[in-house]
Amino acid sequence: MEEAIEYLYKKDDIFKQISQQFGIPIQPKRPQGFETLVLLILEQQVSIDSAKATFIKLKTAIPDFSVENVFAFSEENFRTCGVSRQKTKYIKALAEAILSKELDLESLAFKDVEVVRQELIKIKGIGNWTIDIYLMFCLESLDIIPLGDIAVVNTMKELLDIHTKEEMEIYAQKWKPYRSVATYFLWHYYLEKRGRKITY
Repeated sequence: MEEAIEYLYKKDDIFKQISQQFGIPIQPKRPQGFETLVLLILEQQVSIDSAKATFIKLKTAIPDFSVENVFAFSEENFRTCGVSRQKTKYIKALAEAILSKELDLESLAFKDVEVVRQELIKIKGIGNWTIDIYLMFCLESLDIIPLGDIAVVNTMKELLDIHTKEEMEIYAQKWKPYRSVATYFLWHYYLEKRGRKITY
């Protein structure tokens, strides 16, 4: 990541400002596979801490967290664990896609970013934000800018005075091929400024 940071320092003063104020961000990492995608579905539109608490309840209720066992887990049991009806459907759709061989999660690590996106977007409940985070955290893709992420959008508005996603997309072109690392800086700023700590 050092090479990427040096590159970004040269491309945009914003990153030097963030590191001078709050230090260098970490690169978030999560294991590839089904469990992480379930957690990402739970994290959609809620805080990471809230999603993690729900995920822990699910894992406690399903100690052998296999695709088969999660698929067989009843909607009522999901609800008891605090999972909404909608997210239950999404998790079951993911499990079904894996069981039917429509989706081969292990193969994603060897595929181009756009191919990964095309394969995952077919699954009900998996949108671009979930795919972006999976690409960044699990597949370590270095050039993703998740403009569906509220912290990224709000930080770009604040620091760069850019207010539409179209303008953000254009502006972020200058951060290529390290837009993921740029995102880590934006998250770092967002969290540090609010005195929040997150374990990815």
